Amino acid sequence: MTVAMNTALNAYKTAANGFDSIGDKRNDAAASAASAVQPGQSFTDLVKDNLSQAVDASKQSEKMSLLALQGKADLREVVNAVANAETALQTVVAVRDKVLNAYQEILKMSI
Repeated sequence: MTVAMNTALNAYKTAANGFDSIGDKRNDAAASAASAVQPGQSFTDLVKDNLSQAVDASKQSEKMSLLALQGKADLREVVNAVANAETALQTVVAVRDKVLNAYQEILKMSI
């Protein structure tokens, strides 16, 4: 069980290190398709997909903010994009916290 948790944590670290490059490679259709958990999907793929969705939401938020500064976007669209990015980030942080808590609980177990 410890080996599996270490593998999951290493995958999380690897995905977090590539955080900037993930969002560039995905489009909205792929991001929405990846949101559904597939049978047999690994934890690593699930984390990578969620990270990429958070990156996409963040980039969309930045793009809408820039358009608003140029006077080309409605304030409602900007607020919507920022709220989506915030929700995605909060989800990623919550999952990270749960994984770390589970790992700490496993470390406390006596064998």
